[in-house]
Amino acid sequence: QVQLVESGGGLVQAGGSLRLSCAASGRTFSFYTMGWFRQAPGKEREFVAAIRWDWGSTRYSDSVKGRFAISRDSAKNTVYLQMNSLKPEDTAVYYCAAVRTNGRRGLLELTIGDYDSWGQGTQVTVSS
Repeated sequence: QVQLVESGGGLVQAGGSLRLSCAASGRTFSFYTMGWFRQAPGKEREFVAAIRWDWGSTRYSDSVKGRFAISRDSAKNTVYLQMNSLKPEDTAVYYCAAVRTNGRRGLLELTIGDYDSWGQGTQVTVSS
């Protein structure tokens, strides 16, 4: 059983930065891909970023590319999302998610439905 616990959300002004953390437990995550997703009020949950735990390769949505950075610390079993140059449209609940791929599926192949472990979410609010 994979447990994911997000933290680091909060209120920030436009142009500011936040770093989200996702503490993962319950498995050895070398065979996993980890993702960050977000859901704004009245909208569907959307992909933000993903990282392959073993190689550290990453993928980003076009809306955050160049502003956000995903990383992982294997010693701490933690995935981070560094968010810079935040915009009001980044306001959402941010979720951490995991899927075991055993290295057989690339980042571009995965969809939101493939992720089968989810955290409870952390609120990010960006004021204008």
